[in-house]
Amino acid sequence: MRKFALLCPGQGGQHADMFSLATTSPQAAALLAQIASADVLGQPLAPLLASSTHLFDNQFAQPLIVAASLLNWIALWAQPEMEALQPTLVMGYSIGELTAHAISGEMTVLQAVTLARHRAVAMQACVTPDQLHRMLAVSGLSLDRLQAFCLAHRLYVAIVTGESNAIIAGLSTDVTAAEPLLRHYPTVPISVTALPVHIASHTPLMAGALTAFSDTLEALFPPQTSPLITPVVAGVNAQKITRSQDSKQTLLAQMTQTIRWHECMDTLDEAGIDVTLELGPGSALSKMLQARHPRMVCRSVADFRSWSAVAEWMKRQVVTD
Repeated sequence: MRKFALLCPGQGGQHADMFSLATTSPQAAALLAQIASADVLGQPLAPLLASSTHLFDNQFAQPLIVAASLLNWIALWAQPEMEALQPTLVMGYSIGELTAHAISGEMTVLQAVTLARHRAVAMQACVTPDQLHRMLAVSGLSLDRLQAFCLAHRLYVAIVTGESNAIIAGLSTDVTAAEPLLRHYPTVPISVTALPVHIASHTPLMAGALTAFSDTLEALFPPQTSPLITPVVAGVNAQKITRSQDSKQTLLAQMTQTIRWHECMDTLDEAGIDVTLELGPGSALSKMLQARHPRMVCRSVADFRSWSAVAEWMKRQVVTD
């Protein structure tokens, strides 16, 4: 039996058909019917999926992504081929870390989606008309030089995906002022891409959301002492979380601290992971991991057209004679 891990995406890959494959599973479709109300998502599901604006609006995008990933997980493990398969680790990018903790056995799907909604609302409250936020993807500048640049321009490194690849964030005015300086950075060619995320996640600008989300975690996610069914890799330090009592601390920390995704990917390699499956929507994480660790076999649910095909592929990759 080869070791495998599950990857849970963050914002970026959502689309209008993100629940289509999940709803071919009776188990997932039944859960989606419970999730699809305005009470859980903030608005009914159908108009959210019909609006490209809502799909990328942080307060709706976060619960939608968590719901889509978890329903894909439910649908896949309903397949007979998956019954005996247990991931070694589960890892989530940004809001995907909440998804990972649901897969670890700490909460139900409905609880996770509800938490995602509360988290998104608390974070959105940190953005005001006179203090809008922006995020940029920056490639080509070493992390130490990028950190120095951010410090000099009141910006923050939000997510590190490689030694010279990161996402930075800050107030919109500061990002706008710094963007041309990055694009014309002396001596080093740099790629700069504006992201369709208008909230400075994983930076101190989210400090105002901590109390509200902490209270929600306490209410919906009571402390437990049992070990996790599947350890979760924490985004802020790439350490494996094996106890439920440590989960709240890492889920709160990642709201205001840098996500060190490059180190998280290395943790999978160091743990001897051979196969990874991204739960979708999208396939950005599996492609990123494959590029960093080519020895791993990396795919996404988004690459397949049926659950039987996903399950058969997983069984071929994981079960060895």
